[in-house]
This record gives sequence, structure tokens and C-alpha cells, in this order.
Amino acid sequence: MRPLQGIRVLDFSTLLPGPMATLVLAEAGAEVLKIERPGRGDEMRSYEPKFSADSVNFALLNRGKRSIACDMKDPDVVRQLLALAREADIVIEQFRPGVMDRLGLGYDAMKAANPKIIYCAITGWGQDGPNRDLAAHDLNYVAETGMLGLSAGADGAPVVPPALIADIAGGTYPALVNILLALRQRDQTGEGCKLDIAMADNLFPFMYWAIGNARAAAQWPAPGGELVTGGSPRYQIYRTADGRFLAAAPLEDKFWGQFLQAIGARATLERESGSAAATRAAVQELIGAKTAAHWAQAFQGLDVCCTVVPTLEEALANPHFAARRLFDHGLRDDDGQRIDALPVPVDARFRASPADAPYPGLGEANADWGFAPTDHPR
Repeated sequence: MRPLQGIRVLDFSTLLPGPMATLVLAEAGAEVLKIERPGRGDEMRSYEPKFSADSVNFALLNRGKRSIACDMKDPDVVRQLLALAREADIVIEQFRPGVMDRLGLGYDAMKAANPKIIYCAITGWGQDGPNRDLAAHDLNYVAETGMLGLSAGADGAPVVPPALIADIAGGTYPALVNILLALRQRDQTGEGCKLDIAMADNLFPFMYWAIGNARAAAQWPAPGGELVTGGSPRYQIYRTADGRFLAAAPLEDKFWGQFLQAIGARATLERESGSAAATRAAVQELIGAKTAAHWAQAFQGLDVCCTVVPTLEEALANPHFAARRLFDHGLRDDDGQRIDALPVPVDARFRASPADAPYPGLGEANADWGFAPTDHPR
């Protein structure tokens, strides 16, 4: 039995933060009913590339869920959804503050229907504050919290992050943590609650070191100038002779000493150079003289915390991840095409045996839950 077996989730969210959160809940055994607008559904269905009738993004994020397509501006539909909430455990939505209230589906209405309901609202800025209604995307949240300003490229300008940090690290994961805490609290009190998940708020813990330095010693960090932002030769990316890169993180002395020995540098290099910049330049000269393959072989079996930077294709083929059975679960479309499912962070003991679970066609569960039928692909 999976730990969330018997838990029912009404998922009003779209795109990434909420759908990834409910994907994890579904993988752990929850029954997730995805509430979508008729005709078009979740906007992510229309993205490219396609996997069957919908986008591969939508398919990956909505594996194992059911879909109800309905017009939430219809009073009869609102009554149906509130009736559905009476038997639900969790509601997740990510509209701007006040939208669900105006539809008659906000926390107060849900709580009146079911005092045990756990209502999780995911927004960029939170339910209150001057920015609560401000339109923004992931890059804006990362910028507004100071995180983007700590990254720097070769020209000193901030670098666009390769991951949607605010959506996942600031939205999905905090939502999951607080939902599970709320379920535990409900076990003790018998009452539900409303959760205010603000993606921007949740980025600050990732900069704990910078905030600590600033608050305790008035040392405000500079982009590219701190221990973990490129200011140290011991935490650095070096270019190899063939144009590839080495991610070197031999921070501790025991690792740094072995690293210097492996690249043929003097053990006293850092002390003799007198500056981090000079040491970086000296290490770069040595690393840049040999190929990535040479360094991969040179570091084999050594405790030096160094990695030749792989492409995503190379990373997915890494035998370590295969041995960890990271991609055992799959996703199959109507034509039998199979792709790997997202390896969500749920321990194997809490998930079902590997299976090719489908993703839902738009409105495919309408009849099962008493909603008017709707045309849907697949």
C-alpha cells in the first residue's frame, strides 16, 4: 500500500509548479483529479513537441491523473465541484490571489463544504503584499530575490539559469512539504487549513550563506566573487584543450592537495600565487593544456571532486543512474510509443511497481464524476 492511498486531490493548477506537485502525490498513491477548462484544457497541452495528441511536457507532468473538463464560471459546475470537495482531502490551485474566491471556489467555500480540506494556493508573490497581483515568471522571481544578481558570465552579466528554479524549488517542493505537514496536523486536530506558498519567498533559503555573511558581517556578496559563485579556484569551471569543461570543486584541503598533484601543480601554488585570480589562471593553464578525456582518466578513482561536464544526453546514459533504476517508470501514448517518466523524488518503497501509466485526455473522467461530457482528444 502506497502512503497516500485513499487521499483524493482536486488539482486546479496548470503549467509547472502545481502539476509537478500533484504528480509526486499521484506517484505516492493519491488519486488526482485534474480540473481543466473545456475545449483547450491546461495551456501546457498545446506546447511542442507533441506526444500523442498533447505536448510531451503535459504528458510528463500529468502521468497517472484523471481529467475533468468544466466551465468554472457556471454556477451549476461550481456546485458540483463543491460537492466533489466534500470527499476530497487536498485542493491545489495557482491562480492569482482572489480569483478562486470570485469563482465561489476559494478556501472559505471549500472549508464550508469540508472542514478537513487542505487548501494549497501556489503563487509567485503570496496571498498578500504589494506584489501579490504583479505578473511575473521564473526569471523575474529569481531576479527580484537577488539570486540572479549572484550569477555572472564571462562578461560580468547575469546568466539565465538553465532550470526553472522558482517554479520547482520555490513552488513545487515547498507545496509538497507543507501539504504533508498539513496532513500530519490534520491527523492530530481533525482540521484542514489554507497554505500560502509564495515562490519568491522560498528562494531565499538557497542563499543562506550570502544572507548570513551580509547580516552578521556586513559582507555583501559580489557576483563571481565568492566561494560558491566563482571567486575561488577551488570551486570553478575550467576549459579543457578540446573545448570541453571541467567542474572542479576540491574545496577541502585534502581534496585540493590531491587535485593539485593530479594536474601537476605545485602543492604550494595557492600560497605562492598570493591571490585567487592568479591561482585560477595557473590552474586554467594546466587544465587547458590537455583534453577532457585526459582529465577524466587522470581523476579516475581519486578523491578530487572533479567532473568533466557532460551533455544532457551523456548524463542520461550514465550507468550510475541506470544502476539506480532512475528511469524504470514509463509513459506510453495511444500508438504505443514509450518514453521514460520523470524520476520524481519519491523513494521506491512508496511507489507502485514500475508501470507505463497513461496521462489523461481532456475531460476523459467527466462521466465518471457526473460532469457533462466534453469532446476530448485520444
